[in-house]
Amino acid sequence: MSLLGIDLGTTGCKAAAYSEAGESLASAYREYPMLRPAPGQVELDSHGVLRLVREIIREIAAQVRHDPITALSLSSMGEALVPFSEDRGVLANSIVASVDVRGGDLLDRVVEKVGAERFYSINPNLPAPTYSLPKLLWIRENQPDLYEETRYFLPWGDAVAFHLGCRPCTSFSQANRTLLFDIRSETWSRELLDASGIDPSKLPEPVMSGTVAGHVSDEIAAEIGLPKGVAVVVGAHDQCCNALGAGVCEAGRAVCGIGTFECITPVYDAIPDLAAMRRIGLNVEHHAAKGLYVSFIYNQSGSLVRWFRDTFAQKDMKDLGPETDIYELLTREIPEEPTRLLALPYFEPTGAPEFVSDPAGTIAGLHAGVRRGDILKCLMEGATFYFVRSLTLLKNLNIAAEEFIATGGGAKSDAWLQIKADIMGVPFVRLSITECGTVGAAILAGLATGVYANASEAAARFVRRERVFEPEPRRHEIYREQYGRYQKLREAVLPILKAGS
Repeated sequence: MSLLGIDLGTTGCKAAAYSEAGESLASAYREYPMLRPAPGQVELDSHGVLRLVREIIREIAAQVRHDPITALSLSSMGEALVPFSEDRGVLANSIVASVDVRGGDLLDRVVEKVGAERFYSINPNLPAPTYSLPKLLWIRENQPDLYEETRYFLPWGDAVAFHLGCRPCTSFSQANRTLLFDIRSETWSRELLDASGIDPSKLPEPVMSGTVAGHVSDEIAAEIGLPKGVAVVVGAHDQCCNALGAGVCEAGRAVCGIGTFECITPVYDAIPDLAAMRRIGLNVEHHAAKGLYVSFIYNQSGSLVRWFRDTFAQKDMKDLGPETDIYELLTREIPEEPTRLLALPYFEPTGAPEFVSDPAGTIAGLHAGVRRGDILKCLMEGATFYFVRSLTLLKNLNIAAEEFIATGGGAKSDAWLQIKADIMGVPFVRLSITECGTVGAAILAGLATGVYANASEAAARFVRRERVFEPEPRRHEIYREQYGRYQKLREAVLPILKAGS
């Protein structure tokens, strides 16, 4: 028997099958483009993404026929929703809420009606255009026919489950990302629904991660090569699955997921003081592991490196071909010492705690002697500087981690993890499996079907530490000085960039 974990991101989908002992048996990946129909608007082709997910499942199922899949679960991006008709048909593209600015003005009206403090006490997220609710409000106002025709608006992981034949339900963590979920009652908030005018019948039922949503329909199972009766288990928001897959399932620990976005996720065993959390600009939501909660500090990260690749290394990619690891090639050009350049990582709308919705990035300190590798390293440094202030504020609240478990594609880079350790001043740990979203989803599949007794037992089978990157004291001191310059630049330049964007 094997367990299938699927991780749906904003730019691609990863999936992997694992044995009950935690060994990787097969994996697959497909990348898909983000569509930009107009400035400030970002979407995914819903039909195309679902087609690629089925393709991935078919590919993996063929590789593990000798160890057939018995259950699957999904980790997925948080805020994007897919509109479905009554007969499970996809009605439109999915708005990538995390980087799409539509609906911000409509959300402001709802928050004003409820009151910002009251809103946060129900759903502890700082209201911003980067959540689902403003997109629902925008669709209702600008595409009323689509809003009326839609039977369910489903987060991506639950959209896949529904597409496979399961009932419409979602995890507490995904429900939280809509801005309509009451974190204490663990259901949709009547007060927030009434204030926004959103029809609750169009939303899925919130349930705990690890709940069985149903089984893959016989027809679809036959089409994609799965055995009959494969259980589909409710997954979680990607960063929650990522934390579970990294073995971060107890209070006082933290994970740093480095993908298209970078997200630092500290874990708590109770809802923290919400007034204090609101003051420092952070959210609270359910972990994928029962009885735990998390917060997110996030911003662009891998997307900046991808922009650098596409802008500065097009000729290399063309000349060397797809078999060459272009990132490894570019990393060789990174200088060992900290750069004197400064990058403000505001190339796209930012996440918590700043929520800059009209951004424009900058690179300062350029001169004729600057090489390509210097620019790449300064982007990595700037992406890391973004997190320093929030982590300092958490430490002041006695919420601090002694190390960070690094996951995601960026965790494969020795250079980047050393930069992070040197800037943060704490160790960064790389695991033998860095794509922990698929691991977390597989663990949930195993917990729901009785393979594992609890999250800790499951994590012990999957999680293996490969290497620890310790901070180098001299470079850490250089970066402390550099961070002061970064803050001064940010305070001086960000208002100018925003005004001109």
